[in-house]
Amino acid sequence: MSEPTAASKKKKSGLSGTPLIFVALLLGVVVGGLFPEHDHPIAFHLFQFFSKAFIALIKGIIVPILVATIITGIAQTGDLKAVGRMGAKSLLYFEIVTTIALVVGLFIGNTLKPGEGLPLVQDAHATLQKPKDGWEIAMHAFPSSLVKHAAEGDILPVVIFSALFGVALIRVGVREGERGAPVLRFFEGVGHVMFKYTEMIMKLTPLGVFGAMAYNVSHMASGTPGGAKGWPAVFDLLKHYSVLVGSLYLSLALLLVLVFIPVLLICRIPVRGFFQHVREPATIAYGAASSEAALPLLLEQMEKFGVPRRVASFVIPTGYSFNLDGSTLYLVLASLTIAQAAHIDMPLGTQIMMALTFMLTSKGVAGVPRATLVIIAGTCASFNLPGEAGVAMILAVDEIMDMARSALNLTGNGLAACVVARWEGVFGEKDPAPAPATP
Repeated sequence: MSEPTAASKKKKSGLSGTPLIFVALLLGVVVGGLFPEHDHPIAFHLFQFFSKAFIALIKGIIVPILVATIITGIAQTGDLKAVGRMGAKSLLYFEIVTTIALVVGLFIGNTLKPGEGLPLVQDAHATLQKPKDGWEIAMHAFPSSLVKHAAEGDILPVVIFSALFGVALIRVGVREGERGAPVLRFFEGVGHVMFKYTEMIMKLTPLGVFGAMAYNVSHMASGTPGGAKGWPAVFDLLKHYSVLVGSLYLSLALLLVLVFIPVLLICRIPVRGFFQHVREPATIAYGAASSEAALPLLLEQMEKFGVPRRVASFVIPTGYSFNLDGSTLYLVLASLTIAQAAHIDMPLGTQIMMALTFMLTSKGVAGVPRATLVIIAGTCASFNLPGEAGVAMILAVDEIMDMARSALNLTGNGLAACVVARWEGVFGEKDPAPAPATP
């Protein structure tokens, strides 16, 4: 497939460039503080509508664009060994980086102790789904119904189905005159149409980011137990949880500076170019508190940066199940915060066991509402920590923390695609066209 021009056209239009998104983000903060939820319910629900409508439109793009790009990417490769090698390298990289993220979370949690002084109501509870165990996570990876997984937003089974379909297409044959050639052309056409569709939806990005920010700030400004409302309530809430929020942002910054940038340098990937291309998708992910909201744009930007589509379309979606660096770090940090707030002393050995448990349970978060909170509550209960009470405690500032970890999740998956492309020796190459049939 030829390289799409949606990104360049979008830049020319100026409708959803990074500066305008930042303006929308700041405007959402200001307007949200002026219209607290309890005093202005109509405005609050309007903000919520803008946010959820935009995210819903984006989620509608994800499955068709993934199916089309993964199938065409694998089929155009034409080498089953290359596909297997790329998958193995991706999983190796994912495990290395998520392990480092867990270590950073343990270090910051034990050094800054963000849970000390936070109020933990032991009988508080939050209604959360049960997290998946190891067998459920393994079974979840196998696609039972593409329509069902698409409707539920389960990315991993969709990726596996598409990869297997692409492998089957190679076996049928995709050269001109072979039976698989029309199928490949069909999915190439779907890919072109979906990138054009993405270009149209991305013009609504400033409105979606504004709605998401105004919605979150309006909720925070609705009032505190002390009686504050509006901006005083927002500042009071942030002051109360400042160590926890600051610890997370510091941890994510350390992961970015001490891990991501050195990886870029070691793999000889242009640092400035990478951040220029990931900047707009990361801004969208931050403003919408959803890394999925920027997945189509990230695929497009990484291809523009030099990652072949066959690599980006395989590595990035897989990373959404196996390489959520920001969320993985937060799982450990939040759990230590809960233990500290409950005045429970956790030996280092227990902390390491808990971190290893998170490495497994975090793989099953795709498609689960409030996924990280589900995992925190379930895993904390396994280590005799008040998980549900702890989740209720951190829920007040979860959105502002979710924004940061969503942006880092997205950045980490963009980096993973670049690294695997470099390891495969194809960084900067164009995707090959199917070879003509030999007479």
